[in-house]
Amino acid sequence: MINIGRSTLLLMTFVFGTWDLQVQQPAISQNKFYCNVKALTVAERTHHKELTAKLMAERKESVETPTGYEFQFNPKTVALAELADWVAAESRCCSFLDFHIDVEAEGNLLCLRLTGAEGVKAFIQSEFAVKTNR
Repeated sequence: MINIGRSTLLLMTFVFGTWDLQVQQPAISQNKFYCNVKALTVAERTHHKELTAKLMAERKESVETPTGYEFQFNPKTVALAELADWVAAESRCCSFLDFHIDVEAEGNLLCLRLTGAEGVKAFIQSEFAVKTNR
């Protein structure tokens, strides 16, 4: 067996006195959820990281939904404009996520719901340090 590159295996087997050349593609598990780190400039990424840290620190609650998670914030500590700013940047680097912002409870609750294709919940849970009760 000779390994040529990362994606192709070249197998040579001896069959009835002749060489049989077979090319096989290995089963590669690819994660379809990945961030495009080049989507933001250095300054934008720095600002986004600071805003992410603030949102994670100010998060009141994380609620699991059928297709993702909802993060709840107090509008007195996280402004709607900050959340919208975060979504604008995050949607550029993680375009596989769906973003939903809600203002609820007569303006006393600000919610960010992240959803997406099947399997995205595990990505959200990992990337946004969601603690589950399981």
